[in-house]
Amino acid sequence: MATDGRHGKKVNVDPKLLELLACPLTKGPLAWDAERGELVSRVAKLAYPVRDGIPIMLPSEARTLSAEDVLAQPRPGGAS
Repeated sequence: MATDGRHGKKVNVDPKLLELLACPLTKGPLAWDAERGELVSRVAKLAYPVRDGIPIMLPSEARTLSAEDVLAQPRPGGAS
């Protein structure tokens, strides 16, 4: 589980929710990065934050992944 930096709470994403969510840009799968508390779209090279257990699926709120981040990320639907 990742720590929500604003409140120090542990966050996690329900695996069933992860199966339903898709990248809003590519419509492709997302991978959960528990270390950073983000949903990662490898195709779009974006990481969407999860705040208070709620995925923020706005491209304007997403972090752009570096090439190193893309290579290090877990596969979609997998654990970190």
